[in-house]
Amino acid sequence: MSESEKPIPEEQWETIVANVPLVSVDLVIEHDGGVLLGKRENEPAKGEWFVPGGTVLKNEPRTDAVHRVAEAELGQGVVIDECLGTSEHFYDTAEIDSIDSKHYLATGYRCHFERDNPEIVGDEQHSALRVVCSPFDDFHPYVKRYLDAL
Repeated sequence: MSESEKPIPEEQWETIVANVPLVSVDLVIEHDGGVLLGKRENEPAKGEWFVPGGTVLKNEPRTDAVHRVAEAELGQGVVIDECLGTSEHFYDTAEIDSIDSKHYLATGYRCHFERDNPEIVGDEQHSALRVVCSPFDDFHPYVKRYLDAL
């Protein structure tokens, strides 16, 4: 979701990020014998290979958020296979210059694409997409936790 599409005005978003944890979903998409990751273009975890994910909107069930994020970030629908549970993600950076940290309550979902051989179209949040297979040693600890759970 681009800044212009955010349903929360920028000033309010800054207040939220500065003061409360963000409820989010992470998509652990199994594809072509591995897991799909995107190289992040924005904070937090800029430059890291990470699972697609996003913030849950008010009154949006987490599973609906999974489907919205898949369509928005990859241009494809997904089927949810399993909830991997919720964990806390703490970052010492944020996309807002005046805020020095970000805190998420992230629920991971193991998924697969609705269609065989989907045409995956990344968004502006990712400079590249790739499928990774084990071993999963060289990834961000939060991503590694999801990959090791498979």
